[in-house]
Amino acid sequence: MNYIIILFVLFVIELIYFTIADKYNIIDKPNERSSHTAITLRGGGVIFYFGALIFFITSGFHYPYFFLGLTAITVVSFLDDVFTLSNKIRLGVHLSAVILLFYQIGLFELPFWYVPIALVVTIGIINAYNFMDGINGITVSNSLAILIVLALINNEFQFVDTEIIYYTILASLVFGFFNFRNKAKCFAGDVGSVCMAFILVFLIALLMVTTSNLIYILLLAVYGVDTILTIIRRLSKRENIFEAHRSHLYQYYANENKTNRLVISAIYGSIQFLIGLIVIYLTQFDRLTQCIGAVVLILIIGFSYLGLKHRLIKKHNL
Repeated sequence: MNYIIILFVLFVIELIYFTIADKYNIIDKPNERSSHTAITLRGGGVIFYFGALIFFITSGFHYPYFFLGLTAITVVSFLDDVFTLSNKIRLGVHLSAVILLFYQIGLFELPFWYVPIALVVTIGIINAYNFMDGINGITVSNSLAILIVLALINNEFQFVDTEIIYYTILASLVFGFFNFRNKAKCFAGDVGSVCMAFILVFLIALLMVTTSNLIYILLLAVYGVDTILTIIRRLSKRENIFEAHRSHLYQYYANENKTNRLVISAIYGSIQFLIGLIVIYLTQFDRLTQCIGAVVLILIIGFSYLGLKHRLIKKHNL
């Protein structure tokens, strides 16, 4: 199907959702964790699901187990946006969805000990992606950076139906049109960030299983470093890591340093895109060289992050 038509259809679906969200008061009110001050429509990221739905229908129902998992995790996340569900319900659905994803990519055909490790990592990634969705544009910037890199990789050797990447990019562009603004028309909501995380995990996990190469986990490096180092710092301060907070590096820049939020989001996405290109370059070498390159890259990101955060903490007495 013509991409212009798909883009138009997704745009119309998003506008219809805005009407529904406005009618039923599906909004995001500022709280102690928020980096915004105005009431804004929540759940605009549901458009990511509709991008995947259009792919699923037009492709002849490719990747049915993945799509079933995506549907389950999207529905429960949307309900959580509206009603606030219990942690047990959310976790149960998340686990079921991830198991379906694993079945789709053939993870159960690998040694049995891969599964529990992958389960913990995947649930962690999905939740981290949700926690990182705190300022205008950051989810769409980071997601587009990863999706474009995945499209480049898929162009070299096809590990997935190309259309699922392109349709998700189109959905991201529609969402970005309304979200990548100083005063956003909508926020992604849990439904958007969790749905996008699930799609990206599927694509990256399928790529890693297909190539038997773990280096592609670095396509999530920026969010990963920010999340892990933030958790370590909060634990060192004996804070409850499950409580709402504003301790991520991007939040310090947005809230305490008053840096333009769109600039922060663009920088996060640009850095992740650059890392993606470096990953593509490293895959030309043997596994030992890749491993060394990956370690060096993580150390550079980690120490840069710590340096920037220490400077902000000292500057603002945090």
